[in-house]
Parts: sequence; C-alpha cells; structure tokens
Amino acid sequence: MALPADLANISAKTVAHYEERAVQFWEGTRDHDVRQNIEALLRHIRGAPPFRILDFGCGPGRDLAVFRALGHDPIGLEACASFAAMAREHGGCEVWEQNFLALDLPNERFDGVFANASLFHVPRQELPRVLSELHCALKPDGVLFTSNPRGNNEEGWNAGRYGSYHDLEAWRGFLTHAGFVELEFYYRPPGQPLERQPWLASVWRRQVSNGLP
Repeated sequence: MALPADLANISAKTVAHYEERAVQFWEGTRDHDVRQNIEALLRHIRGAPPFRILDFGCGPGRDLAVFRALGHDPIGLEACASFAAMAREHGGCEVWEQNFLALDLPNERFDGVFANASLFHVPRQELPRVLSELHCALKPDGVLFTSNPRGNNEEGWNAGRYGSYHDLEAWRGFLTHAGFVELEFYYRPPGQPLERQPWLASVWRRQVSNGLP
C-alpha cells in the first residue's frame, strides 16, 4: 500500500515527464486517429445532442477540438500545465487543471467522460476512488469511455511514467465495482492480430438507482 507521500511522488514525476516533453508529445500524437474511440462514446450516449463531455486527461487538446467540431460541449481536464495551455489553444475549450489523484468534479454534470489513454496512470489502489468520482460526475445513464495499454495486472515505472496495466477481467472488476455496466469492449488498433493490439478500449454506462443499465 503506497503512502500519501509515495502517491504524490508518482503524480509529480509522471506530470514532470509530460511537462518536459509537451511539444514533442503534441507533434507525435496530433495526427493519431482515434475516431473509433470517439464514435464508441457518442453512439452510446442517450438523448439529443449537443452532449456535455469531460475529456479526462485531454493532453494538448486534439480530441477536444474534434468534439467541439462535432457540435458538442466538451471540457478538458489535465494535470500537466503545459498540456492544459495547449489544449485551450488547440481545442478552444475550457480546461480544468486537476491532478488525477485530487479531483474536484461537479456531480451529475456530464453526458459522457472520454478517458483516452489516461486512467492507466492511476495507481491500482487509487483506481476505485477515481472511478467512483467519475461515476458521480456523470448524469444518470451517462457513459464512460476508457482506453488503456493492456497488460497482466502489473504496475510501476515505464520510461519515466507510472502506469497500471490491466487485463480485461481485472478492468471489468474495477468498473463493475464502481457501479458501471459494460456496453462494449475492443482492442486497438483495428484490423490487427491480438498480439499487435496493445490497447484495451471499453465503454460503460453509469448504473441508475434501480439497478438497470
């Protein structure tokens, strides 16, 4: 069990890694095609658009710009100050600077949460709390999309960043325990054999009070 000081160190070092490489990261990811993920979130949201979407770990703002261009109402959340500034410029949206381990989210505000390549930075012991906070931030019937590099339930440092790498069954356990109902999952990138699909994507609905999805 990591102590608070250990968790603070994990967050600080991981954020510093991105701060030092912010421009390089933007140049390396700005053209990544994640339409499959964006469409997976949007097709499961009930009601009429525009949708209010939280881009959790929005990075430099690539996907914020897409949501906005599609006519939705996105807000970014980012721990790295350089990324947050870039996201405001590239996405033209409000961006909240918040540490993943010290969230301050409004209740029942969002139709969808888009957590693309972000939640894997949350240490395993903190994941139930973070998922619970995202659950509360969603409207009833709201939808959570997640995409993370998959693994065999190991966690630790990898090239200067801290990560937790879950398999499908472990990930299902965390999300179900947090009150979500599974809608779909798939591996990325599409069209490749499983051994060449390092990303696990999944879509979940906030369970409503009567227990029905």
